[in-house]
Amino acid sequence: MSKIFIAITLLIMIISCTSIKKFNTEITSLHTPEELYVDIDKAYNKLKKLHPRLYQFTSKDELDFKFDSLKLTIIEPISSLEFYKKIAPVISEVRQGHISVSPPAKRYTKRELKELKEKSFEFYKLDFENVNDALLVKANYSSDSTLVGAQVMSVDEEPIESIYKAYNKLYASDGYNTSFKERFWALRFSSFYYKNNGYVDSLSIAFKKNDSLFVKVLKRIDKDSVRSPFIDKNKDDDESVAKLNSLEKKEQRKKAKALKKYNNNHGYIKSKNLYTRNFNFIGNDSTIAYLKIRNFNNGVYDDFYEEVFEKIKEKKSNVLVLDLRDNTGGRVNEILELYSYLQDEPFQFVKKAEVKTRIPFLKSFISKDKSLGLNVIGVLSSPIAIPVEVLRTTKNNNVTYYRVSGSKKNNKPKQNNYKGKIYVLINGNSFSASSILSTNLKTKSNVIFVGEETGGNFNGTVAGVQKYVELDNSKVTLNFGLMHIQSPYESSTNGHGILPDIKIIPNKADRLNHIDPELDWILRKENK
Repeated sequence: MSKIFIAITLLIMIISCTSIKKFNTEITSLHTPEELYVDIDKAYNKLKKLHPRLYQFTSKDELDFKFDSLKLTIIEPISSLEFYKKIAPVISEVRQGHISVSPPAKRYTKRELKELKEKSFEFYKLDFENVNDALLVKANYSSDSTLVGAQVMSVDEEPIESIYKAYNKLYASDGYNTSFKERFWALRFSSFYYKNNGYVDSLSIAFKKNDSLFVKVLKRIDKDSVRSPFIDKNKDDDESVAKLNSLEKKEQRKKAKALKKYNNNHGYIKSKNLYTRNFNFIGNDSTIAYLKIRNFNNGVYDDFYEEVFEKIKEKKSNVLVLDLRDNTGGRVNEILELYSYLQDEPFQFVKKAEVKTRIPFLKSFISKDKSLGLNVIGVLSSPIAIPVEVLRTTKNNNVTYYRVSGSKKNNKPKQNNYKGKIYVLINGNSFSASSILSTNLKTKSNVIFVGEETGGNFNGTVAGVQKYVELDNSKVTLNFGLMHIQSPYESSTNGHGILPDIKIIPNKADRLNHIDPELDWILRKENK
């Protein structure tokens, strides 16, 4: 029996290694124009079949022309990466920010993956921000903090300006917005670089800081060779734990359980030693409530928001600052929960979602482009999933609508809802769920927006669940939303985000001097 098991295991390993080798060969080979025409047609046909607002910002005639013109530019065999750089700008013309196109990445064997996991790339420890057309290091999550505030001048001798011009063509914002494109490339700079250049062992980056120019080579280094700057103060070493008596061990377990719950409620991000959800009181007399949410997709949120608004009530705070800067979105359920504390009467949070299929979740889950395991799970669950999904849909004027969280017209506000003044901090990276929440808040008389235009469209976004498509020959992948989700409120100015009441955009000097001009404006106004 053991011999059979070993034989099967070896067979699976051989097939896996062969499959990996075959895939890597395919993505590095040149593809004929005819093969890539097939991929172009597949990408456009999938969008036409499943994207609910394909022609919202670019007409059908224009898109047809752009896809036809793309074919005319491919007259000789090219690689998958070259094809990605051609098709991504065309797909970005749909002008929907949730569409993403990616080149195929090299696949690795288990042994290679294990070796990679033992390395840490210093480049990926950096966070970047774009201010005044300057790419700055916003944070460094390694032990070296000297790079924070430095301006990136070039990467491997390529000027940062030319890198930006190349990246700017590869992704879209919602509609005609520009603030998202200006900021998002910096927020995702390392991932864009990987898309365009693939795996690299090191990068030579030229920086400028305090009028000093210098070059630093960022490498892949052994994780054990550097000590993490984030030390868990709540964690004792094994030797000290072993010396504890039974009561002390019980207390230790209790503390560990409480810390785990706290981290989950606040959405702890281990790699950055940061929390997704943050709350404290600020101002001269510490009565201004400050709620910073980095995204809406991490951890458990119910207890956190309940505790926050209980503290605001106890403090009798009449000013709340909701910081949504660089919050690219997340779960509709979470923004619905938060909004329930900011509303004092029954409300409709979003309309029913517009869709092109009555089974969007199943369409997202089942695909020949996904793994066999996921498809098997999808097929097995379909007898239950299909009736549930179909019952959530209605049809009106040949448009199919899907009932989502918050779409009923009598959502109830929380008993402990907040009625004071609200400042909302926004910027170009306030996107998706952040923009849906902001659209609802924009209609309230007690809310003031400070910052710059949001990256997400005032009139909704195509997101909800994503469809993943792998193109047959190039293996380039396409992801796009299947639901148009929109608040009940609509702006006559289509294709733009939520505009601030007070426009404040930070500059290089602010960052170098650790100044937060948007928040400082609020504090000066409220502390008069």
